[in-house]
Amino acid sequence: MNGELLISICVAAIASGTSILLPALGEILAERSGVLNLGVEGMMLMGALFGYIADVETGNLGLALAVAILAGALLALIHAFVTITLRANQIVSGLAISLFGGGFTAFIGKPFVGSVAPAQLERIPLPGLAGIPVLGQVLFTQDPIVYGSFVLVPLMAYFIYRTRPGLSLRAVGESPATADAMGLSVISRRYLYTLAGGALAGVGGAYLSLFYTPTWIDGMTAGRGWIAVGLVVFGVWDPWRAMAGAYLFGFVDGFQLRAQALGSGIPQFFLNMLPYIFTIVVVAIASGERVQKRLGVPTALGQPYWREERT
Repeated sequence: MNGELLISICVAAIASGTSILLPALGEILAERSGVLNLGVEGMMLMGALFGYIADVETGNLGLALAVAILAGALLALIHAFVTITLRANQIVSGLAISLFGGGFTAFIGKPFVGSVAPAQLERIPLPGLAGIPVLGQVLFTQDPIVYGSFVLVPLMAYFIYRTRPGLSLRAVGESPATADAMGLSVISRRYLYTLAGGALAGVGGAYLSLFYTPTWIDGMTAGRGWIAVGLVVFGVWDPWRAMAGAYLFGFVDGFQLRAQALGSGIPQFFLNMLPYIFTIVVVAIASGERVQKRLGVPTALGQPYWREERT
């Protein structure tokens, strides 16, 4: 593999990984608060479609991203109401949200299938930094959403581990009854972080339809929402490790695309499977009971809370 090919794969890996990193970061916030959100795939599809529609109708990228955020957050609000207020099973609700998002976008998006987004995100090389050999070509010739994710990851890590609201977030996910006794509003925090997770999933979906594949295709997320959920486990609910996992997936995805383009002779169906096989393997390794105990799963993850039941 020559140097230019490797650099092109790494550049593609950052872009591909960003579409998974953003919803994974949102899922970290939700799960840290104790809410398991399996509806990420549906929220990404909603963000992808409605961000794309806003782009087609207005040609305004900023408005398109705002609509994508709203679409993802709205679906997350439904999940939050069902699981936090009504205390329904979080797994069932998440699956229903994902199915709804897939079916609804397939129906609404029929008139838009195949057309090209009129206003698209473009790569913006950063002056000075883009000229750094190899590293500059890979990291600093990206688009604004990627640059935003570079900033968001350390900010989120600092928020979770170094701030008082971050400590409150972890307390709500570990022991909501104790957090409630300390005067923290468990319900409002779970709502807030679930909505934040949905908003980031919406941006991840819009990133696909406005940059990575600037068009609308039914089911265009292709399971990336599920991979984002898996990467949260792989990344042990840590933004930095989730970022590494997302870029690893992106590298495998970029490799299989380049291998197909170069006519490697490897069956196409196997190359298409590679990113998903990789994800299954790493999540399976990280999901063992012994590993989970060492990693520290949020104790209250998936458990509804009602303050009248506090003991």
